[in-house]
Amino acid sequence: LELTLVQVEPYEKNLTALTNKLQQQIKGKKVAFSASLLAQGFGTIGPFNTFTGLVFRHVITNIGGAYNPQTGVFTAPLKGAYHFELHACNKDGSNTGAVLVKNNNNIFTAREDRSSVVGSASNGATLLLEARDIVFVRLYAQDVIFDNEDHLSTFSGHLLFPM
Repeated sequence: LELTLVQVEPYEKNLTALTNKLQQQIKGKKVAFSASLLAQGFGTIGPFNTFTGLVFRHVITNIGGAYNPQTGVFTAPLKGAYHFELHACNKDGSNTGAVLVKNNNNIFTAREDRSSVVGSASNGATLLLEARDIVFVRLYAQDVIFDNEDHLSTFSGHLLFPM
């Protein structure tokens, strides 16, 4: 019995070392962000004559620093499966249409037409991204998006798992 315990001990040390190494690797791959459109106050953005990239300035979470609040662009730090959500609000009878974009390709749209008071639209997608792929949100031409201190219009994403 003592011989068996002595033989197991090196394996336990190796397993502990491997577990610690894996935890360190995973720790460096945490990526998540959430931001709302306006940094403060309330207001409407748009309409514009063309699709226009939106910059979500009120950042509440930016773990890993992959979201840039100056440009509104998320840049994948590593290859993996990521999940994104967008929520767009309109008011006073206006249209809102926002598009989730990956590397300049439209993925999903959130759309609400002519709400009498306040309306909202949401959509989300899980995307396989390569390192340095970009994801952002565009406002449809001739549409508007509204936000206020309740943070009604948001853009969020996180790494599900690396590949």
